[in-house]
Amino acid sequence: MGLSDFTDGLMRGIGMGDPVIRLGVTGLSRAGKTVFITSLVANLMDRGRMTALRAAADGSIKAAWLQPQPDDTVPRFEFERHLAALTGPQPYWPEGTRHISQLRLSLRVQPRGMLGGLRGQQTVHLDIVDYPGEWLLDLRLMERSFDDWSQEVMTRMTGRPGAPDYLAALNEVDLSAKFSEATAQRLAASYTAHLNAAREAGFSDCTPGRFILPGEMAGSPALTFAPLPPSDGKSPLRREFARRYDAYKSRIVKPFFRDHFARIDRQVVLADVLGAIHAGPQALEDLRRAMADILSAFNPGRAGWLAQLLGLRRVDRILFAATKADHLHHSQHQRLTHIVTALLREARDRADFAGARTEAMAIAALRATTEDVIKQDGEELPAVRGTLMDGRRAAFYPGELPEDPAALLTPARQGQSEWLDGDYAVMNFRPAADTARPGDGPPHIRLDRAAEFLIGDRL
Repeated sequence: MGLSDFTDGLMRGIGMGDPVIRLGVTGLSRAGKTVFITSLVANLMDRGRMTALRAAADGSIKAAWLQPQPDDTVPRFEFERHLAALTGPQPYWPEGTRHISQLRLSLRVQPRGMLGGLRGQQTVHLDIVDYPGEWLLDLRLMERSFDDWSQEVMTRMTGRPGAPDYLAALNEVDLSAKFSEATAQRLAASYTAHLNAAREAGFSDCTPGRFILPGEMAGSPALTFAPLPPSDGKSPLRREFARRYDAYKSRIVKPFFRDHFARIDRQVVLADVLGAIHAGPQALEDLRRAMADILSAFNPGRAGWLAQLLGLRRVDRILFAATKADHLHHSQHQRLTHIVTALLREARDRADFAGARTEAMAIAALRATTEDVIKQDGEELPAVRGTLMDGRRAAFYPGELPEDPAALLTPARQGQSEWLDGDYAVMNFRPAADTARPGDGPPHIRLDRAAEFLIGDRL
């Protein structure tokens, strides 16, 4: 912990300086982190659609503006560019999260009530930290040796795309031979190709996360290893891979936890639950395990007074949000909420037991559809209508989610390869044309409720 962190924590602890809320935003690929942050900031600046955020509805928030983030070494979240992509004349989805970034939104707030009148206005800083969920999954590697991790990966590899190619490459290697960098690079490249193929197919648990999003670490020895089958002997390749695995943990994973993740005090975890359901039971079960692992990385519950004084905060509110609720008619939103609640039951109970407040809901940070009713075989079906990625307008009925989440989670846990009595489709819509009135942020579904849970008490 640096001197600036200590000073910031000390100032907060004794009531000096402006209050700061450090909000972490994470999720796995295609969960919509970039869109969530962009729409949240835009709707906090123009609050006409934020009626469920009490401080916005009652006028307590007097103004909101962006200013430089406090961490000079962390890239700035490109809010303006992403907002232009979502609301321009030809709207499109911005690129997803590939590295950590940060944005500071400052809110001038007039607290309500008698004490609020005596205190006057204050400024509350919302520091939003965006980071890939794939990186967060790496935190559980800290408790695993190379052999333990290898065994786990080789077991779950069965049935995933790209796995046969990696196993074929592995079979060509003499594990007892002298270490060869060319062999290491070939295995690492094959394993990385498997991870990317698995992610494209809807699987969530793809570690190490930096293999998929390497950034400036691409090609480094710390990212040039791969899982190996169990062996009684310590081959040269196994010794070197174990050394690089340990370097990955100590040089990449641990600094991320120390410098960024451990300082977060509010967290939203986004999940593309609909996408996982569409991909099939194995992808849904993989998402359940991945989200449980993500939550195990948190240190939930209220921090003691000494930890607060020193700035060592612990997450005390966690929101689990199933995104893309606009792909469903509102009559199915509650069912989606029940599914994400059941999906995350294990992880959520762990956080609740430790003292953190948690909430699950279905949201759409940017609404891309309108609701419609279509007729099919003489039956009226609740549907949504939007513009497809190729520019065509279409109405879409994705299928009916079950009332009981167990109808999905049980076959997923049992390892079934496909749904026996349901076909859950997804369709890719592009952002709708901007029709916001002055004072309104982008259209959304329950983003204001999400904001109320995450930061409402601090406003």
